[in-house]
Formats: sequence, C-alpha cells, structure tokens
Amino acid sequence: MKNIKFSILFLVILFSSFNYTYAHCDGEDGPVITAAKKALDEGNVNLVLIWVKQNDEKEIKDLYEKTVSLRKVSPEAKEIADKYFFDTLVRLHRAGEGASFTGVKPAGYNNDPSVLSADKTIESGSLKELYKMISEEVHNGLHHSFEKVESLKNYNKDDVEAGRRYVAAYVSFLHYAEAVYNTAKHTGEKHAHNENHEN
Repeated sequence: MKNIKFSILFLVILFSSFNYTYAHCDGEDGPVITAAKKALDEGNVNLVLIWVKQNDEKEIKDLYEKTVSLRKVSPEAKEIADKYFFDTLVRLHRAGEGASFTGVKPAGYNNDPSVLSADKTIESGSLKELYKMISEEVHNGLHHSFEKVESLKNYNKDDVEAGRRYVAAYVSFLHYAEAVYNTAKHTGEKHAHNENHEN
C-alpha cells in the first residue's frame, strides 16, 4: 500500500506539472502573474526572475525597470505597462518550458481540481487531500476499465464483433495500467536521479 501511495504521488507531480505549465501559469490568477504583481508592488524583480530561464533575465530586468517607470505616468499607462509586462513574462516562462504562448487567460480559466488541490497542498504543507483525490481517481479508472474487460471477455467465439469489442476493452485496460505504472516509475526514477546529483 505504501508503494502504491508513492507511485500515486509521483503521478500527481508529473500530471500536475503538465497542467501547471500548460494551463495554470498563463492565468491572471496563476503563480507567474501573482509573482509579477508582488514584484512590482514590493520593488523586487527577483520575485519574477525565478519563473524564466537565465538567458531571459536581462529582457525581464529591462522591461521591469521600464514598467516601474511607466506606472508612475498615469493610471492608463500603469494598466498598459503592467499588461505588457505580464504578457512578456508569461510568454518567456512558457517558452522556457517548451510551450507556446496563446495569451494570458482570465482568472479562473483553469479550474482543474488537481491543480487547485496541488496549490492548496503546497499552502497547507499536507498531501492528505491530494493523495485522497488522486488515489480515488486512479482506483476508479482502473476499476472501470477492468470491469469493462470482465464484462466482455466471455464472448461467443463465433461472434467476431463481440471479440473485437473485448479486444478494444482489453487494449484500453492494458494501456491505462501501463501508462499509470510507467509514468509513476519514470517520475520516481527522475526524482531519485535529481536528488543524487544534488547531493
């Protein structure tokens, strides 16, 4: 049971990172723009530099200084400067993750429960609720896929179409189990590899 829980955790981390990169970080209420607003309010560009690659630092620093200056001109200038700064920051962040930029999304754009729960997990310092949610989803996914195979496996051997329906369910079940296992295993191995390099 302990190994299953750790596998689920690794799966959560990987899938959450995909969502985070491709759907969460480009939102107005996402972590990138939240950091940008804080950086501008507190006068500390370092709060946003962590969201871009090192080779993009200069562009962000230069734009940050211009944004700070333009914010003082007028409320209209502040609004335009902030928007351009946010757009550029998100674009460079996504480029650093190998994703395209399709514009900043409105607040609440990504309401994926796994992403919201992952954020709450980091805030609370406890994996309890996230463990529960993900383990239930994995359990339900495996159970549903398995039950379908079970319901179709005793087909009439002379009924080719029924046999094909069984094969489709069988292949789907195996692919699901394989994907869950290999994703968890790959993520776990990557995690251990990174830890070894850091030590």
